[in-house]
Amino acid sequence: MGRLLTIEDLKISFHILAGTVRAVDGVSFHIDQGETLGVVGESGCGKSVTAMALLQLIPMPPGELVGGRTEFEGMDLLRLNSDRIRQVRGNRISMIFQEPMTSLNPVFTIGNQIQEAIQLHQGLNAHQAEEKAVEMLDLVGISDPRRRVREYPHQLSGGMRQRVMIAMALSCKPALLIADEPTTALDVTVQAQILELMLDLQAKINMSIMMITHNLGVIAEVANRVIVMYCGKIVESADVHSIFHKPMHPYTRQLLASVPHLGAEQDRLQEIPGIVPSLYALPPGCDFHPRCAEAAEACKLRCPNLVEMEPSHWVACERAVKKS
Repeated sequence: MGRLLTIEDLKISFHILAGTVRAVDGVSFHIDQGETLGVVGESGCGKSVTAMALLQLIPMPPGELVGGRTEFEGMDLLRLNSDRIRQVRGNRISMIFQEPMTSLNPVFTIGNQIQEAIQLHQGLNAHQAEEKAVEMLDLVGISDPRRRVREYPHQLSGGMRQRVMIAMALSCKPALLIADEPTTALDVTVQAQILELMLDLQAKINMSIMMITHNLGVIAEVANRVIVMYCGKIVESADVHSIFHKPMHPYTRQLLASVPHLGAEQDRLQEIPGIVPSLYALPPGCDFHPRCAEAAEACKLRCPNLVEMEPSHWVACERAVKKS
């Protein structure tokens, strides 16, 4: 597999009345062609901001690109002008947003919203674009697609709206699909159908997926590699098998421990003590040390760098490095 996307030292801040929030603080990773990268972490850890920065969807101000560079098909996405990034968005890179009801425009039909990207990027006329929209709705498993293209978002169920979002995202056969919590608020049966659909379509067009979620079950189902984020930084990065069977960072271990297991004998669910610290008042040293049962004095003094503990398994933890 060739390298599709490379991100180096990405830093995004927000300037608000309470101070400067370092939402993404030195994030580096890559995505290969045809693979699925899982991005996990608690709410507010910088997952969505990282993805939206790639498509220049962050309002500036209050946001600010402090530093970093990307490499995608010979382009630095962070520094493209407005006309050029519009040619990339929805075409070479598509994004499925968290909540389809708020992402779909309630005053336009489903067909209108799918056709817009098709006409913009593929140069088809209105009739050709409508036929393509019908084809995409059929592809994502929506029954009677020729009738559905003339309906409005409120006339569809949550699962159908999510399928419409996928149809919109895949209408131009993107090289990279960013899926930001694509199964949020869906019941488990529909969730399984959506994930199966995404993987099936990925195989058909050799598409890469950046799967953003807090659901470790989804990650286990679809990801090849995983990065774990906390307070705007990557704390662990490895293949999905290593993350689940040999996690090295205390935060990753506690995330996994907090997931209920079928058939396991446990009186109560485990939890990660404390709360995520405020991003404009981070503790000194390691961001996780106030919540970490394994923290030592060194953890309060230095912010650890990512270290390759095993081939392609990176960890940012003083204790993990010492144990090795």
